[in-house]
Amino acid sequence: MSEDCKISPPINIYPATFESKMGFDLVRRMVRERCSSAIGRFHVDQMSFSTDFDCVNSLLNETAEMLRAIHEENPIPLNFVADDINWLAALRVPGTYADEAHLVQLRRSLATAAAVDLFFKKHTTDDGVCDLPYLSDAAKPVDGCRPVTMAINAVLDDNGQVRDNASPDLRDIRMRLSQIGGRISAAMRRVVANGIRDGILDPDTSPSIRNGRLVIPVAPMNKRGINGIVHDESASGKTCFIEPAEVVELNNRQRELESEERREVIRILTVTTDSIRPYIDCLINTCETLGLLDFIAAKARFADFSGGALPHLHKGPHLEWYTACHPVLKATLEQQNRRVVPLDIQLTKDARIIIISGPNAGGKSVTLKTVGIIQYMAQCGILPTLYENSHIGIFDSIFVDIGDDQSLENDLSTYSSHLRNMKHFSTRGDRRSLILIDEFGSGTEPQIGGALAQALLGRFNSLEMWGIITTHYQNIKTFADETPGLVNASMLYDRQKMTPLFKLTIGHPGSSFAIEIARKTGLPEDIIEEAKRIVGSDYVNLDKYLLDIARDRRYWENKRDRIRQREKHLDDVIERYENEAETLRANRRAIIAEARTQAADIIAGSNAAIERTIHDIRRSQADREATAEARRKLSEEKAKLSPEHGDKTDERSTPELLRRAPKPKRQKPTTKPKESEPIAIGDNVILDGNGSVGTVMAIEGKKASVAFGALKLSVEISRLSKTLKKAQSGAKAATFVSAQTTDSIRDRQLKFSTEIDVRGMRADEAVQAVTYYIDDALQFNTRRVRILHGTGTGALRTYIRQYLATVPGVISFHDEDVRFGGAGITVVEM
Repeated sequence: MSEDCKISPPINIYPATFESKMGFDLVRRMVRERCSSAIGRFHVDQMSFSTDFDCVNSLLNETAEMLRAIHEENPIPLNFVADDINWLAALRVPGTYADEAHLVQLRRSLATAAAVDLFFKKHTTDDGVCDLPYLSDAAKPVDGCRPVTMAINAVLDDNGQVRDNASPDLRDIRMRLSQIGGRISAAMRRVVANGIRDGILDPDTSPSIRNGRLVIPVAPMNKRGINGIVHDESASGKTCFIEPAEVVELNNRQRELESEERREVIRILTVTTDSIRPYIDCLINTCETLGLLDFIAAKARFADFSGGALPHLHKGPHLEWYTACHPVLKATLEQQNRRVVPLDIQLTKDARIIIISGPNAGGKSVTLKTVGIIQYMAQCGILPTLYENSHIGIFDSIFVDIGDDQSLENDLSTYSSHLRNMKHFSTRGDRRSLILIDEFGSGTEPQIGGALAQALLGRFNSLEMWGIITTHYQNIKTFADETPGLVNASMLYDRQKMTPLFKLTIGHPGSSFAIEIARKTGLPEDIIEEAKRIVGSDYVNLDKYLLDIARDRRYWENKRDRIRQREKHLDDVIERYENEAETLRANRRAIIAEARTQAADIIAGSNAAIERTIHDIRRSQADREATAEARRKLSEEKAKLSPEHGDKTDERSTPELLRRAPKPKRQKPTTKPKESEPIAIGDNVILDGNGSVGTVMAIEGKKASVAFGALKLSVEISRLSKTLKKAQSGAKAATFVSAQTTDSIRDRQLKFSTEIDVRGMRADEAVQAVTYYIDDALQFNTRRVRILHGTGTGALRTYIRQYLATVPGVISFHDEDVRFGGAGITVVEM
């Protein structure tokens, strides 16, 4: 906070009890509790209303930047802030000195100052621009005063004691003290040992200190047995404390050395103080600035707790708030696991004063207090509890008339106190004033009270004041509807449940729901009907019309909200589909480009193989065996480039891509392979007497499980013959496989382990894990896997093996060898 930004006293805040009426005294207390230093708490006590735009803008931005700073990965390091710095000012007098405790406090403060200075250097660019400009300006006086820290460290150790090597005399004195202490301890041990031996002292007797002297506790009956000086007695008189004669002189010498030590320490501290005296002003400014940062951090922590945010600030009166909440009410309701209903409100030059009507206990007074406390918080430099897209202006004065201000001392009635407030408002208010009036015109005979309220409202409007006013008077609602600058508003009420909704709607007056509330409370119906007859049908019908308007308005608002939500959902769906379509188009282009590259590689590979074959034949001069060998190699190259081999060479080569790519000429394969090759899992076979081609899924002994499309049969292997024809699955092959899918499969295959550990899982969890694991094992052509389930009760082993028995790709499963786990591990053959 800059030096010229001083918070002005709340001259134009009325009445004097404003803070307690609004609940700001509780806000001040909550901020104070979040301070860690006396200087920070002093700033909280001095915090008050300001009408200076630059000052308020600086205060709010400082707090907003501090809120960012305390939430960083490496937050602003306000580790220690001194409570009392008055002693620093006293050091200006020559000859004075700072004791060890004060020097330790100063050292810790300077360490914090150095850390804070480093923090802001990290947030400053090489061009000298800081991304926390307001907070950096507030912290400018912070100076680590390195010479002062070095001077203190030269004489004090980490425990805050003067070092032995602070001076040669101090080192000598402490050395002699150590020697004297050793001699005293040895003498006392001898005296105690002799006393225990002679039965004068108890076996557990140990020396103690009385009046700074080392003494021995002795029973009164035995005090003559110890030669020495009696220094004290216990309160009960059952113990005497005797200083043995052997150590009297040693104790005297020790006291003398201790006095010498203290004089030398004071001399050292005085010299140290003399060395830091030139820095006193800098040290005071640094400590005061740390206290100010502690105060700003307390406001930031309160904003974090209450949901405060930095709105858009305007120099003149302006009020456009979204999701505003009374911070004290919000905290109270959250403790009760209840939710506060936020307030959306807007005042403009054409609608400066809002007249709120509605039922009692509907939230009118809470609305007034919310507006009052948020505006006051903002102009005190506390982040207001509303959304950051809100707009808030600067008012020169805030006038409040809430509650009963009757005074026995001044002989004021309730209504007289209201009139006194109205007089103050009408004589002191102007176009930069904010008025908050509750139950406008009440407290006297309704007809004249309503007339006076209407006249006062006209005066407030002519003065172009801004404000929120609550009332039940019908003439005030009518006057507001007909007068420029005024606007009606109401608090919504649920007619079915007869409960308030605590929501403000601007544009129409509200009903007091007097008849409905009276009926809900159980008032006799004949009394209600008599009341309706007295006020007349016009009033009842008018109230009914207001109820209908409120109901219709709520219906259309809900309808509009639902339409807005559906439109937003539709926009989200369209955007998602457009993104997915673009992704598919990009994938298609990538796949086509990759297919073309693969086709070119295939052509290049086949041409190279043909050229090598021709070269080999020519070099061997058409030797029969060499030619046959060259043809065999060429056949192998063709097999590698064929679509059937493509799945092994490149998982991303799909049938569709290979079909599009140019293919080298190759010999037409025979329909039958060599008869000597045995049938294996995955072979394409033909069942005798049937031309359909199937695929061998599993082999058990002399039988094989063969899939003919969607039909699976178990047949004798002798009835099957291998073929190179492709099996007809009955389903159209996929046109492409995304690169993302194949990459994921490849990554899983690389990470796949031939062992899974399900120990400690529940049966259903273990079976699910094994299901996924066996599926991956089959997909990756793994022949053997191990499942670690442990022995235990055997239930987990049973569940897993029951599942394995249902898997077609599992040939068998059995216990592991005893040497490698036995019954605790199931080995699965696939």
